[in-house]
Amino acid sequence: MSSGETRVGQGIVLMLAALSCFAAMDTMVRYLGGAVPVLLLLILRYLTQAVLMAPVLAFGGHGFHSPRPGFQFVRGLLLLACSAITFIGLRYMPVAEYTAIAMLTPVLVAVFSVVALKEPISALRWALVVGAFAGALIVIRPGSGIFGWAVLWPLAGSCAYAAFQLVTSHYAPRENALVTHFWTGTVGALAVLPAWPLGLVDVPGDWQALPARAQWLVVWVGLLGTFGHLLLILAFRRASASRLTPFLYLQIAIAVLLGWAALGHVPDGWAWIGMAVIAACGAGTAVLNLRAAAAARRELSAVVADTTAD
Repeated sequence: MSSGETRVGQGIVLMLAALSCFAAMDTMVRYLGGAVPVLLLLILRYLTQAVLMAPVLAFGGHGFHSPRPGFQFVRGLLLLACSAITFIGLRYMPVAEYTAIAMLTPVLVAVFSVVALKEPISALRWALVVGAFAGALIVIRPGSGIFGWAVLWPLAGSCAYAAFQLVTSHYAPRENALVTHFWTGTVGALAVLPAWPLGLVDVPGDWQALPARAQWLVVWVGLLGTFGHLLLILAFRRASASRLTPFLYLQIAIAVLLGWAALGHVPDGWAWIGMAVIAACGAGTAVLNLRAAAAARRELSAVVADTTAD
């Protein structure tokens, strides 16, 4: 096996480990339900990331400087919004169905590109957009009373994460990934910490009121969120997005498995069909996005080469 194939294999393994972290974190949040205040969960989730990454930067020679603090601020707030929506939404929906609807993100990125960036969109892309939303409707089944208004949470979360991805894809390649990881945790923590002095959450009091089992699970939520995103960074360092993106949708399968093992929940037949449609259309949209990005890079390289030749 060549060194390139080895790195791709390592990237896939790291990607699967990251997805397992995210699915396990969501399962723990669902298990905790309303036992832990959302603000407490958010504070400890993002403080964990900031505290763990600080010594990595301090002693790893990376430093804390970012040339684009505005990007770090917006990115941190967007991921915090994603977490807040997810932590609330998982109180009302099973992990597997929530994850599947949240996987509309690549489709929404395509829609946002049309609306915000005025980019043209092909008939195939529109078909995938319509197909993905049809899959979501199969999972949700409006009027059935299965989930009700709770479906607004994963839909809102997928919109927030689509914005997060657009911002990240535009600026992150010009930033140190570990520095960005630190500032994402720090911005999230600083944004939600004022809830404590404002009396919206009593961090020590609420923490002490939790049973030991819940305290351990809250700690694990912080660790899994931190290491999940770190593993994702390492995965994309070893393999290209075109190789790794199709594996993103395995998070749905992992969520189903963990939801069954920890919570005893198994999606019904219609939910399985809807999740499969969302995964297929989302993966197709992601592949088209990656091909378009690769074509744009080739065109830019050709222009640069032609200019240099002149």
